[in-house]
Amino acid sequence: MLPDTLALIEKAQDGDKSACETLVEQNSGLIWSVVKRYTWKNTDSEDLYQLGCLGFLKAVQGFDPSFGTQFSTYAVPKIAGEIRRFLRDDGMVKVGRGMKEQALLIHRARAALSARLGREPVLSELAQETGLTPEEIAAADLASASVTSLHAETGENGLPLEGLLGSESPEEAMVERVALRTAIHRLPEREKKLILLRYYKGLTQDKTSKILSISQVQVSRLEKKAVGFLRRELTDG
Repeated sequence: MLPDTLALIEKAQDGDKSACETLVEQNSGLIWSVVKRYTWKNTDSEDLYQLGCLGFLKAVQGFDPSFGTQFSTYAVPKIAGEIRRFLRDDGMVKVGRGMKEQALLIHRARAALSARLGREPVLSELAQETGLTPEEIAAADLASASVTSLHAETGENGLPLEGLLGSESPEEAMVERVALRTAIHRLPEREKKLILLRYYKGLTQDKTSKILSISQVQVSRLEKKAVGFLRRELTDG
């Protein structure tokens, strides 16, 4: 981070409006790089940019150099969060009450099992603990997960979906993960579940086919179609 950026942040935190404006101007490219990943049919990119600026300014007010991270790395999820909040509240990203309740139940069960077992519980253990089906758990996880938590779920058994991301820069990689999360949300419901089960839960095509009640051939076909869609979204976006 450049020394003058830190100085501007300190001035902005002290209420200097001109410092805020300068920071927004200097970082407009970063804000737009997040905004463009959320711009699709029925959205206005200028409106989203204004929301992104709001998220950016919240990041300015909340940033502390002692965090040990680049300001841009800290700002990206703040920008994305403000945009996603609007899209969710405006009905474009729908998470129903029932789904939220299931997600809370799963979260509590996961915490209890982790404490009891001394490790992260597997899908079948969560199903037994909650009384939900693996498919319901997969759907609730996907609907409620944030970009960072989805990324963190990719364990040694998961497939490298982040291989679709090409940037080596931490800041750009975070933007691309935001884009990946957005692209997943735009998949049809069955493909969303398939991606979660295959790439974030690390299940085989055979196990995935049983959960989704389709054949393994259909899983393979849908997986290729879904990954192709995500690759195009990340390349063309």
